[in-house]
Amino acid sequence: MYLNSFSRTVLSLIIILILNCGNLEAQRTTVGRGVLRRNYTGKKPVVIQHRTPDAVNYYDHENVSTKKKKKKNTDTNITVKAFHFIGFFRQGAKIIKSSHFELDYTLGRKITFFCMAQGNPRPTITWFKDGAELYQHRFFQVHESHIDSDIIKSKMEIDPTTQMDAGYYECQADNIYAIDRRGFRTDYVMINF
Repeated sequence: MYLNSFSRTVLSLIIILILNCGNLEAQRTTVGRGVLRRNYTGKKPVVIQHRTPDAVNYYDHENVSTKKKKKKNTDTNITVKAFHFIGFFRQGAKIIKSSHFELDYTLGRKITFFCMAQGNPRPTITWFKDGAELYQHRFFQVHESHIDSDIIKSKMEIDPTTQMDAGYYECQADNIYAIDRRGFRTDYVMINF
């Protein structure tokens, strides 16, 4: 069969279109109940620039000053190292020690929980029971001590305990860079003599 040049061109275009249709079907997938969805093949998402250099590390809980680029001037390197040594770096609040997760207590006895948190600036510790903030009163005492310039220890005591003291207690350490929480579940035990 003899084809002229126009027929060959049309035939080759038809073959190319048929081959490309296979690629279009490969880009389509069915999602649930036969709904067609086309895979995204467009541009990459736009990366938004931060307004200030501090905004880059705003949600970072680690030591931010060590991640900054070192300057070539030796005087500034010595200053940065001195600030790091003295403790003028920023660090998010983090609970480093706490009581055991679950506690069963005897009615009328004392229960004690403690939290130790670290951060710069030194974090504050707040106690919660079942999501509500607890305030000091006659049977509920909070003792805080500053261990170091960036460490705080808080001890919460309930004496004497009642059935109402059963629940979920939380210790929350927070400073301007981060918030950290630990939870403790308590339940009372009846002792029959």
